[in-house]
Amino acid sequence: MNAIQDCIILPLTTQYFFPSTAQKLYLMRGVTTALLLCLFCCVHSLLAAKLYDFTSFPTTIMTTKPRLNFWQIWNMSFGFLGIQFGFALQNANVSRIFETLGANPDAIPILWIAAPTTGLLVQPIIGYMSDRTWGRLGRRRPYFLVGAILASLALIAMPNSTALWVAAGLLWIMDASINISMEPFRALVGDMLPPEQRTTGFAVQSFFIGTGAVIASALPYMLTNWFGVANTAPSGAIPPSVVWSFYLGAFAFIGAVVWTVLKTQEYPPENMSEFEREKQQQSGFVNSLAHGAKEIIASFAEMPLTMIQLAVVQFFSWFALFSMWIYTTSAVTSRIYGATDTASAAYNQGADWVGVCFAVYNGAAAIFAFIIPPIAAKTSRKAVHALALAFGALGLASVYVVSSPQMLLVSMLGVGFAWASILSMPYAILAGSLPPERMGVYMGIFNFFIVIPQITAAGILGYFMRTFFGNQAVFALILGGISMLIAAGMTMLVKDEQ
Repeated sequence: MNAIQDCIILPLTTQYFFPSTAQKLYLMRGVTTALLLCLFCCVHSLLAAKLYDFTSFPTTIMTTKPRLNFWQIWNMSFGFLGIQFGFALQNANVSRIFETLGANPDAIPILWIAAPTTGLLVQPIIGYMSDRTWGRLGRRRPYFLVGAILASLALIAMPNSTALWVAAGLLWIMDASINISMEPFRALVGDMLPPEQRTTGFAVQSFFIGTGAVIASALPYMLTNWFGVANTAPSGAIPPSVVWSFYLGAFAFIGAVVWTVLKTQEYPPENMSEFEREKQQQSGFVNSLAHGAKEIIASFAEMPLTMIQLAVVQFFSWFALFSMWIYTTSAVTSRIYGATDTASAAYNQGADWVGVCFAVYNGAAAIFAFIIPPIAAKTSRKAVHALALAFGALGLASVYVVSSPQMLLVSMLGVGFAWASILSMPYAILAGSLPPERMGVYMGIFNFFIVIPQITAAGILGYFMRTFFGNQAVFALILGGISMLIAAGMTMLVKDEQ
């Protein structure tokens, strides 16, 4: 019982906050969640009232989707460049912001819990809603746009946080907004591409994810070393290089998503008359909400075998990634740079180098994104995914023996190979096993197996850090490597129907 109390109950109390700030944090989370739910309702009502126009679209079933050319796939995936600006800035800098605002290393995981929790709530809802949306902006594009606007505003606000509870609350808002944009992008590939092009479609998304993350992760380093922007600040203040990186990320996010919205034309539902009939039956907010909850639960209970097997792989893969995102900054600054004072030059040099490391693994992912499909064609998708995860496990664990900043970049190459595959292979395998009419909701449910391991990591890593690791963050990275190696083994058990 003592272990359970230390592991689960204590992190959820106010030990990491002053009592007044804890109350403010919970209040902010509640208000934020309520505002987001209100936004969902307003957007859905707007779409239902103003944007539906069935008269100009065919009512016959499209039996075969046409192949798209390279630039069509490029345009429909380009928005992921902006989305990854948001995620990369979050992953590389939020722990740094938390530490700057006074968080202890064992407190950081519970502060991060907002990110996976919002994904768990938001993505199935957005998937269900987008499956039932059709209008002048199509099916998925309205959600791209709304999420991009909200995420860009949150990116501007985040580096201006003046207290720990403010930063934690803004992470909640920012991650929810990014998820509103991201889930429909995954479903868009299943909507638009025939089965033989889906691996390519997800690979192009991986390329943009890698490219966006390279630039975004390295922005603080580039601003400091190329443009002379200061990377230090008084104690408790966010360095200007981080602040301006978030501003540039906000501009990139909205710009890239708007490009996809303007350049992509979606296909209407396969049977428009049936779609309209179902919409009329589910009219009204209460009926729509009840039907949505019922379908999400039913879809969860009826998951294809392939999806269940991939869920196990995803759990161990994303536990490893979350460990890396949370603790790389602390591991590198303390172990390699010998710094724990967040206002010191050494700490901020190390934190900037973490951004470079993240840029390297994302850059490697952008390259591997185009290498993986031909390898998968000659072997199998699950074989190349297992190999990539094994290299990622080696990369994470090798941080323990690295003694120089430059050698960290070699470790990041293995992580990049794994990241490229994680962003494409599971979705390519999954899409072939899903019914088209539930593509959005199943992609949202699949996100459960991304966020559940992150919530698990947020709940136990702080306890492990205090109890077993002596607050040495590098051991959390080793644990992540072990988890990713387990994922590699489980991949070979997945049934790939195509």
